[in-house]
Amino acid sequence: MASNTPALFDGAGLPATEPETLTDPVYAYVESLAPASQEAVWKRLRTVARLFEIPDPATFPWHHLRAAQVARIRQRLMQPYGPTHKRAAPATVNLTLAVFRGIAREARNASTMTSEEYRRICEVKADKGERLPRGRAVPKGELTALVQACARDKTAAGVRDAAMLAALYTGGLRRSELAALTLDDYIPAPPALRILHGKNDKQRVVPIPASAAVALDRWVEVRGREPGALFVPIDQAGRIAEDGKGMSAHAIYKMLNKRARQAGVPPLTPHDMRRTFVVICTNCGHHNLVDRQRTRSGGVVMPGTLESDREPT
Repeated sequence: MASNTPALFDGAGLPATEPETLTDPVYAYVESLAPASQEAVWKRLRTVARLFEIPDPATFPWHHLRAAQVARIRQRLMQPYGPTHKRAAPATVNLTLAVFRGIAREARNASTMTSEEYRRICEVKADKGERLPRGRAVPKGELTALVQACARDKTAAGVRDAAMLAALYTGGLRRSELAALTLDDYIPAPPALRILHGKNDKQRVVPIPASAAVALDRWVEVRGREPGALFVPIDQAGRIAEDGKGMSAHAIYKMLNKRARQAGVPPLTPHDMRRTFVVICTNCGHHNLVDRQRTRSGGVVMPGTLESDREPT
């Protein structure tokens, strides 16, 4: 056996052949995912590699793992580890198991794993633990403070950030979806945003209220009508990028935290704005919209009356 993996390949489930370098089943699984999900997969594999002293997770033959090793990984994640000496959250454990199920599925499809072994991997028990939900809905007072913080910024960034807040708040967009918007994806009349790069590659049209359209129209006027990303970077001198490239999802995250500090409100994330959107829709009686968002069906969003009663409970 290879000397770098004694803790993982030391008993039942040992593959019949020596592990080889990374091959198609792992690549096939990773490349079938969206970019953000690909990074999440590699993050999980890097964590497992650290726990079992695997030097290079990018070249380790993960598709050679069998049910016994996957169960061992599950057990190790449920024990304290790392600088914080805490066990992995149940959702993290289950995501890791999902990664190995995905790799195993591709290995079975490539005829490097039997259907019986794939079934055994799928039967490794999930972590049934639960944690309190992360994130929060953003109260109306905080949203007002965020908008006012943008208004105090007299540069182009203030106008842009107010428009992004409006899209996040009234459309329930993910930050990756906001980052992917182009100028053509904004429909002024009737006002709507066209999401062409949603989760799982699903497209949808998101109508937005007139107040959000006002903020977006102001930004388009400042930005100009050159083709390219709708939300573009702005340097510290207030110069708008002219290469047509958009802001990254991480830049949107940083923008929101910057405006939260300026507004004097607790830290929040773009996904908190999405949670707020769901709370508002629920309070306004749009349960079918909430179900569509939760199932990510990608259907056309038709809230219609999100101008009033915006106070999350």
